[in-house]
Amino acid sequence: MVPFIALIVSFLLFRGLGFLGLNYLNDWHTSLQWAVVIMLLLSASAHWGRRRPDLVKMVPPAFPQKEWIITVTGILEIAGALGILVPALSLIASVCLVLLLIAMLPANIYAARNKLTIGGKPVPKLPVRIGIQLIFITAVLLASPLFTG
Repeated sequence: MVPFIALIVSFLLFRGLGFLGLNYLNDWHTSLQWAVVIMLLLSASAHWGRRRPDLVKMVPPAFPQKEWIITVTGILEIAGALGILVPALSLIASVCLVLLLIAMLPANIYAARNKLTIGGKPVPKLPVRIGIQLIFITAVLLASPLFTG
């Protein structure tokens, strides 16, 4: 839930800075790109922090090497976040992030169905978790070069 809140709050903050005269952020697309970056970096930070054991538990039992999966997905989130900001890489980064978010959906479903926790707090119920994932996917797509200007 924290990455979702970060996405919304940072987007509003960046749009506000744009309205206040910071020309670089004076359009929705750039503000959304930066909000997606904040969301992804925040989400990725959990892959190595106190919440790492909770993320490892979210990986469904059918998947081997859970620790490795958590490490790699964190690295991919960071790479995607940086890639969104590089014009030559932005489209491929966005496509790869959408695929990553789809690939991570089974872990979110597993966590919701099994009432797991992250940082001691229950993960959102399944409909909410899927809705948030769809919002993340939509935000990444809208932050891509396909929707500039």
